[in-house]
Amino acid sequence: MSERDEETFKSVKLEQHEADSPNTVPEDLQSNPSAPSSAVTHSTETEEKTLPPASSTTTTNADPGQRWTTAVNQFKLKRFFVLRPGTLDNAIEDVKSLVDQKVDGPVLNVWLLVEIDHWNNEKERLVLITEKSLLICKYDFIMLNCEQIQRIPLNLLDRITEGAFIFPPRSLLTREGEGMRVFWDKLREPSVTSRWNPFATDYPYATLTYHPVHNANENMSKICELQSFKDQLTVAAQKAHSLNPLPGKANGVMLLRQPILIEAYVGIMSTLGNQNKLGYCLARGNVGF
Repeated sequence: MSERDEETFKSVKLEQHEADSPNTVPEDLQSNPSAPSSAVTHSTETEEKTLPPASSTTTTNADPGQRWTTAVNQFKLKRFFVLRPGTLDNAIEDVKSLVDQKVDGPVLNVWLLVEIDHWNNEKERLVLITEKSLLICKYDFIMLNCEQIQRIPLNLLDRITEGAFIFPPRSLLTREGEGMRVFWDKLREPSVTSRWNPFATDYPYATLTYHPVHNANENMSKICELQSFKDQLTVAAQKAHSLNPLPGKANGVMLLRQPILIEAYVGIMSTLGNQNKLGYCLARGNVGF
């Protein structure tokens, strides 16, 4: 091989080695050295746009005490049998089937409320407004059975008061929130025997308030809404007064905004009962040996 051929062979081999090298920089990048930095900047901007705001991450991880309180409240609400799937629907159908169409007329609406008796005891109730009656039903959501129905003709209603709960000056009891009281015989006052009898049922009024599950979900908020219950009860009572007036009695319903007095003083039993939710159908855990 001649010297000229050797030079040609060496130059060709060197060019091939440079072309196969992985560290070789393309000509367009060599001509524009700022291109890699712009590409990196564009990628960084895209990642910043896709990342969630810092505030949302902070909010999610903040307030562990509040999240713990919410979890505890959810656990407490799950203990109510009325929240079990299908329980409330079955209960409503049961009480509707017990309505006497001749006496009460068709059912207008149903609510889930709490009745407070004269000794400050809370009692879970299904309340129905029909065309002619107000029905307050004691329903067992565990056994799915209606145990008692109190029927008040709508043309007997004469007064509805709404306001905060209060107790006598020397009472040891307290109650937060508001409620309403429905009167149907303003001329009759409870007897002394009834006042001191915790099981008395001859009171001429009923005191109602919100159920503890009224904020559990949207459906419960509607069926436990006390204001809508008052509005529909007022309209139905006014209509019943006009269709079936009572002789010697002023027709119509008086609406008042005033405190609701509960004449209870010591109330040890009601305090224990309300704290342990004895007036509700509640899952109380397994008891065994």
